[in-house]
Amino acid sequence: MSEIVETDLTLIYKLAEEVLGMTVDANTTREIYRLGGLTNRSYHLVFADGEELVMRIPGEGTETIIDRKNEKISTELACELGIDAKLIYFGADGSKISKFIPGAITMTADRLRQPEVIRQVAEVLAKIHHCGRDTGVPFKVFTMAEQYEGIITDLNVDLFEDYEQVKASVSQIKGWLDQAIKPSLQPCHNDPLCENWVMGKDKLYLVDWEYAGMNDGMWDLAAVSIEAEYDAECDRQLLAAYLGEDNQLEAMHFLASKIFVDYLWTLWAKARVPYGGQAMEDWAQERYARLKKFLEEFSVRAGDLSLTL
Repeated sequence: MSEIVETDLTLIYKLAEEVLGMTVDANTTREIYRLGGLTNRSYHLVFADGEELVMRIPGEGTETIIDRKNEKISTELACELGIDAKLIYFGADGSKISKFIPGAITMTADRLRQPEVIRQVAEVLAKIHHCGRDTGVPFKVFTMAEQYEGIITDLNVDLFEDYEQVKASVSQIKGWLDQAIKPSLQPCHNDPLCENWVMGKDKLYLVDWEYAGMNDGMWDLAAVSIEAEYDAECDRQLLAAYLGEDNQLEAMHFLASKIFVDYLWTLWAKARVPYGGQAMEDWAQERYARLKKFLEEFSVRAGDLSLTL
């Protein structure tokens, strides 16, 4: 229990009593240990009767960056679809109790590159994207980008010398996508980091829906590819499993989405530089360099396909 934040124990005891109607003590509980997570603190509780639960304590200040009402809507949908673990309680402050996923293994980039796992990733994403529901929770990529630009300006953070040129290229690709593909808005996770994927004994789960909202579903596929460092073959497998066929136009849609992912999170990181220091600046630089490589790749492939941008 060395990693347990002592003040969290009081909250755990209170949640157990008020929500579950039970007392957490040496007689009822065999083990409590902390799980991973940066934004929040989560604990795995193993009870004497064999019941295993996960309790989440929201991190300090998260109420200013995360809309818990919106998160609850998306979490409930994911649980209803069997994508996330069974939800028992979701508090207005972000505290949460859910069933523990039996045999849970937090995924890594290496694990997410396995062909069978890639197939399951596509299956999970298709299930949420194609459920036909409108959560009413927005995730407006380019509106958010403008907001981050405003924050960057207000904080006097320097952007990149060629940023306006890059921004124009990104906008041009968005214009092409809106005309050629006309992507619809679907329920999306929007933050499918490797650690948000959990392999259980029965199947693959996607957890932590804090940034979920209505978006172009291809965003999630692009984000997985970036986070798990997929190569061209992994990308091909992912798209084939998700789409059911090879489709050159959708492959360009996928590449455009990679561009949008790195564009947004580059600006997010720049807006966080005054708080995160050099580490955040380095992260922004890494994202930006990759963004420009994606732009070059898009230009070449658009030429090969005779696409008019």
